[in-house]
Amino acid sequence: MLQFPHISLCEELRLTIDKDYNNLCIRQPIGRLLFRQFCDSWPELLRCVRFLDSVENYGVTPDEKRQDCGQLLIDLFLSQKSPDYIPEIPCELVSKCSQQLNQGACKELFYECNMLVHDYLSVAPFADYLDSPYFNRFLQWKWLERQPVTKNTFRQYRVLGKGGFGEVCACQVRATGKMYACKKLEKKRIKKRKGEAMALNEKQILEKVNSRFVVSLAYAYETKDELCLILTLMNGGDLKFHIYHMGETGFDEKRATFYTAEICCALEDLHRERIVYRDLKPENLLLDDQGHIRISDLGLAVYIPEGQTIKGRVGTVGYMAPEVVKNEHYTFSPDWWGLGCLLYEMIEGQSPFQQRKKKIKREQVERLVREVRETYSEKFSTEVRSLCVLLLNKCPQLRLGSEGGAQEVKQHPCFHNINFKRLEAGMVCPSFVPDPQAIYCKDVLDIEQFSTVKGVELDPSDNDFYKTFATGCVSIPWQNEMIETECFKELNVFSTDGTVTPDLDWRGQPSAPPKRGLLQRTPKPSPSSTLWVSIHQTCR
Repeated sequence: MLQFPHISLCEELRLTIDKDYNNLCIRQPIGRLLFRQFCDSWPELLRCVRFLDSVENYGVTPDEKRQDCGQLLIDLFLSQKSPDYIPEIPCELVSKCSQQLNQGACKELFYECNMLVHDYLSVAPFADYLDSPYFNRFLQWKWLERQPVTKNTFRQYRVLGKGGFGEVCACQVRATGKMYACKKLEKKRIKKRKGEAMALNEKQILEKVNSRFVVSLAYAYETKDELCLILTLMNGGDLKFHIYHMGETGFDEKRATFYTAEICCALEDLHRERIVYRDLKPENLLLDDQGHIRISDLGLAVYIPEGQTIKGRVGTVGYMAPEVVKNEHYTFSPDWWGLGCLLYEMIEGQSPFQQRKKKIKREQVERLVREVRETYSEKFSTEVRSLCVLLLNKCPQLRLGSEGGAQEVKQHPCFHNINFKRLEAGMVCPSFVPDPQAIYCKDVLDIEQFSTVKGVELDPSDNDFYKTFATGCVSIPWQNEMIETECFKELNVFSTDGTVTPDLDWRGQPSAPPKRGLLQRTPKPSPSSTLWVSIHQTCR
């Protein structure tokens, strides 16, 4: 149940929260909305917000319409004759934008203008925001966000599958109705396998990455026997199931190219945080309800400090890059090799260095990876074959993406029909959308049960690890949940007559608990949630 605290209970938060404009007003979804509500009450600030929205819209406008969109933006906000003129942008920069627009409407045309407006908002307007009821309301949301998370926060549903240390089941947040996947890690099993470092590494990386193309971690908590990660629920099954169990093996070129583009964006987001994934394979790529793809299972991912390299024979046989097989130093090159393997497998219907259901010794597979060039059938067009060859270059220094990163990969002719700005904004529709009535996974009866862990006892010395792991809500996914489920809209109410609501009135004392339902929300499962549960009662 959600209920705002009286603002007096948020004083410690006010004193300790990092008052950084980018963090509070751009990165955090609820903070962004509340800052915009604050700006809506001041005409000069409202113009700035509308300009920022127009720049964002310009970036995702289709290529053939972008020049007209850019000219309209200039006329509305950068022309001195316009009532919405923004004086913070100098005339010289406006002239430069106009000239460049006539030469070609590049997606980053208004980048400097955008930064100048943010610079303006981050000074006096931001200072005024920190003294406003809107920031006080943000503190109340942050107070809710930081409340303890336990097993009682969720309703637990059927088992979906298995992870390395325990089961994965469906669950639902009681207060909002949102469905998630709960990945359980048995404490005794972790201790027996000495998997504390691996489990904590995956949790911390998931917590750090905020990407449309990587599964999100929304909560982390513990029970008496388990550590639990609450993750994005992906109903569409994994890519391996779709490649091999949906009729003819493999995909058509359009579908394979679309998935490759989305995975490229996922790798870009990971590499931006200096994280190398190291386990790119069909089993680890999941589809959501709309058919978009996300990387999952980051147990082998690792952070690489700036200016350093790592080494280690880590990954899955047949997908590990030559430099990994040879135990050489590397940074992000293995991920681009993995992308090449994946594209090949999506087109051909088998991986490039081993045949499905054919037993080949590990040493033989690794020799093929190191020494033998992959072969291509007539299924590959010239462009797709070219991309595969460049990604599967056995020399990491010459491999596409290794030096130029994701931008170098995105510029390959194979992606000439893909607008990556629109793709990154979730505005490109996949060619395949999962059937909500279908089951894209094994029957729950086929999932092997975990055996009981014997000979391991938990003791107080383990508690430090559990405390580090079980940190509760993860800020950005939790705030997105509040917005998506309309809890934000329902609770975020201000007085319309200019007075301060009792919960925001510093002169008053904390109000008595309201009657049930006033500022509480305990929704019944939505029809879609109920449908999901019924569909997955026999699904891993």
